[in-house]
Amino acid sequence: MHNFCTRKGMILNRISIINYKNIREAALQLSPKMNCLIGHNGAGKTNFLDAVYYLSFCKSAYHSLDSQVLTHDEDFFVLEGDYSADAPQADAEHEMIYCGMKRGTKKHFKRNKKEYKRLSEHIGLIPLVFVSPADIVLIEGGSEERRKLMDMVISQYDHTYMDVLNRYNKALMQRNTLLKMEEEPDLSLLQLWEEQMAVEGEKIYEKRNLFVEQLIPIFQDIYQYVSSGKEQVSLRYVSHCQRGPLLDVIQRDRMKDRVMGYSLHGIHRDDLEMLLDGYPIKREGSQGQHKSFLIALKLAQFRFLKNTNAHTTPLLLLDDIFDKLDAQRVEQIVKLVSSEEYGQIFVTDTNREHLDTILSESGFNYKLFHVAAGEITEITT
Repeated sequence: MHNFCTRKGMILNRISIINYKNIREAALQLSPKMNCLIGHNGAGKTNFLDAVYYLSFCKSAYHSLDSQVLTHDEDFFVLEGDYSADAPQADAEHEMIYCGMKRGTKKHFKRNKKEYKRLSEHIGLIPLVFVSPADIVLIEGGSEERRKLMDMVISQYDHTYMDVLNRYNKALMQRNTLLKMEEEPDLSLLQLWEEQMAVEGEKIYEKRNLFVEQLIPIFQDIYQYVSSGKEQVSLRYVSHCQRGPLLDVIQRDRMKDRVMGYSLHGIHRDDLEMLLDGYPIKREGSQGQHKSFLIALKLAQFRFLKNTNAHTTPLLLLDDIFDKLDAQRVEQIVKLVSSEEYGQIFVTDTNREHLDTILSESGFNYKLFHVAAGEITEITT
């Protein structure tokens, strides 16, 4: 467990980036409140946010392979973040987070120069919520994307969650291997993995179900605010666990699973249905409504984590969020993120117009950075 039980939040004071995608080198002193990055599409703004994300989650938000974040012709990358608890400066505790990797070897992740034995120990130390155009996959993509969303939030406040999920996935993999066999699989072995899937699966179901139940009212509240009450939204968690004891559900279709060669039932098929005025949002609504839905969903995660994770304020990353939204919704979101509720914020845009509105609304500490071809320079006003 992490030792920041009473902290308000973590602040990233300084970040150093070497060879991360198109950012060859950057060393920035950051504002404890608002950091705005301005630049054309493809300049490297999202890459910068991804580097901040990496320091919280030990991985990129966009690439499953670590080698994919390396600058093309380089053979190593390094990220370093100097964080402090959001407390009076004199007694603020500092956390130095380091990640480095040479091409072809495994990455090293360190907290205050001490390497983690397991990366899962780091998750939740610096909670973070990332809102980006890529979130559209939550509406348009398959159920795996929505499960990933649930897992990512829960793992930031429940440190047993990833271990339970890993045990479930291992049992699922072993059962699938047996189902694929040419000859008849060993029944007692099959039973063993099914029992493990059921035990771990029901724990995961309980945690996901509780999370969704608590998230819905927060999400609806924020959406009402952003849309000025124009539409109703909701979420519905769907799981095979709702059909009875999971072991029975898994074993009921064993013959069919054998024919298919994989497990048709279990929490690996869970889904989170996203509803607009009672209908699946995938088939309803405009681009602006979809975008409002996703922003409200992510800001609900933010509020949820803040209330759950030892009252820690997460970092908030907002990537190009104003595109496709009407002026009224932009204004509501600006008002929301300018409030005291939010801690340190990173926001990107292609022009200064929206950002200047936020800054004039809020009157708090900020820094502006210009991003072009991977070069990041502070704009002094």
